[in-house]
Amino acid sequence: MTTATLTADHGHTHGAGGAATPEHQPHHTTLGLDHRKIAIWAFIGSECMLFISLISTYLIYKGKSLVGPYPHEKWTDPNTGETFNAILNIPVTSASTFVLLMSSLAMVLAHNAVINRTGKAKWWLLTTILLGTGFLGFQAYEFTSFVHEGLTIKTNLFGSSFFTLTGFHGAHVTVGVLWLCTLLAIDLKRGLKPEDGLIVDLSALYWHFVDVVWIAIFTLVYLIP
Repeated sequence: MTTATLTADHGHTHGAGGAATPEHQPHHTTLGLDHRKIAIWAFIGSECMLFISLISTYLIYKGKSLVGPYPHEKWTDPNTGETFNAILNIPVTSASTFVLLMSSLAMVLAHNAVINRTGKAKWWLLTTILLGTGFLGFQAYEFTSFVHEGLTIKTNLFGSSFFTLTGFHGAHVTVGVLWLCTLLAIDLKRGLKPEDGLIVDLSALYWHFVDVVWIAIFTLVYLIP
């Protein structure tokens, strides 16, 4: 038996014995991070550019609508002469913001529960899902009330930029809720283990991202006249 054959046989036995073979090794980049985490950060970076453009568009067109409704000012319907208050409902949106921020806390506790094997991950994931769904319910209520008050995406510049900006954010929250539902299904089926911490961490990064974006939207759109 030649030396090459011995070497080949040794390498084959080493792989079959359960040692770290290439397909079982974590796929790390040159930065020392898993390639999936690099990918989610790159995705979040591209999404930041998207929301920066949407927020900038809203701010550029803010106050330039020729007809009402307006976000912070009273307005008069030219057809009926009826006067209406500002369209934005700050108390309702403040409540929805609080709900979304609490969902971010629940997501942190869910990730910690997975890492520490406390057995409570499913409950914190469910809490995050319910809070995220509650935020979407607030947004649906707000959109419906705006339509009833005469504001649609076609009404004026404010309506077009507002519905586009908040609608895109709502779509991202919906994606996050569906993502968390898949994690909850995995946990119910086989249980999330500490080695699953990375996939939970990736979803947590995305969820915290949509929360931070909403804080920016809430401040610039709702709080600043």
